[in-house]
Amino acid sequence: MQSGISFIIITIFKWYNVSSVSIEEHIIIIFIYLGQIREKVKKFLVTGGAGFIGSSLVDALLKKNENVTVFDNLSSSNQYMISNSMKGPNYSLIKADMLDEISLLEAIKECNIVFHLAGNSDISLGTSDTKIDYQQNLLATYNLLEAMRNSTSCKRIIFASTSTVYGEAKKMPTPEDYSPLMPISLYGGCKLASEILISTYCHMFNMSGVAVRLANVVGPNATHGVIYDFIHKLSSDTESLEILGDGTQTKSYLYIDDCINALMLAATQSIGTFQPFNVGSNDTINTIDIANIVINQLELENVKVRLTYGVEGRGWLGDVKQMLLDCSKINELGWRAKRNSREAITFAVHGILSRLQRNTVNTFEIDNNRISIYGSSPVHKSKQQE
Repeated sequence: MQSGISFIIITIFKWYNVSSVSIEEHIIIIFIYLGQIREKVKKFLVTGGAGFIGSSLVDALLKKNENVTVFDNLSSSNQYMISNSMKGPNYSLIKADMLDEISLLEAIKECNIVFHLAGNSDISLGTSDTKIDYQQNLLATYNLLEAMRNSTSCKRIIFASTSTVYGEAKKMPTPEDYSPLMPISLYGGCKLASEILISTYCHMFNMSGVAVRLANVVGPNATHGVIYDFIHKLSSDTESLEILGDGTQTKSYLYIDDCINALMLAATQSIGTFQPFNVGSNDTINTIDIANIVINQLELENVKVRLTYGVEGRGWLGDVKQMLLDCSKINELGWRAKRNSREAITFAVHGILSRLQRNTVNTFEIDNNRISIYGSSPVHKSKQQE
């Protein structure tokens, strides 16, 4: 950095006649020049940047030496999500909620691009708490867009949306232009409403945006979802496993690394005012097969699988039973999932078990037909979401 400043100073003095310009005027010119360069440096704001997907994205950005500000209330994060790279000079954390409009305005001031990942990710929670998706997904998005509207520098947003905006699509693989979009969960409805808000703000207020409609994302640091749910159910009973629904729920799964690559690609594309992109693997896997992968990696035998069947075989009200995305649109930009659904699940199970085994605050052992898991990681039990 010092050599860069020296170069600028020397260059400026070459451009101007020293004999006719005072040293004070030269100093002013230097600071103006440095200010113009500083304005061109990209700064990313990552809402929900301490969560599962967000922390992985932040880590990837910092490894590219980008400047990152994380905005997170830390409600669903843990120590495994904070890597060593997040302690450097390019990283800052604002601990605040998306409903805090003043903090959002402050956070947005020096940023150019927003990755908006904050929000409720527990799809089934909407069956018991009907306000949470509205407040944490839709209202949070509105507050962010208002902050961006009042910003002079931050006019681009990458939004982590979801495959659930399609509801029970009649066409699979489902393309981005499929219609009608009819979500069957409050989560999917509020995500779709957020997309519509983003599109409207982009068209009205000189902004640009991308909605990345993600398949079910899995990885070692996940703190909820079908894999985590199965592991914790087996931690209390190694002889039987309850599966929500009829076990035939068949969906696409995306490994965390592939997800991050897609998000970062979306941030670099000049795609007009607003565009949605599907992001997922090109295949599916059902819930019973996922259960078998978990059981096999735990090296358990004779586990009796119990199905709850639920309503029409769903895990819960609002559960989409079949999902496969058509990702040809983002494939044309050069992105493609490196792992299929089965590989994503297998790597994620292995990663979660390895994390639980190697961390000093978490131990994972099988003894007398019981798996013991200890630690401070936030756990959302019995939320077999994906």
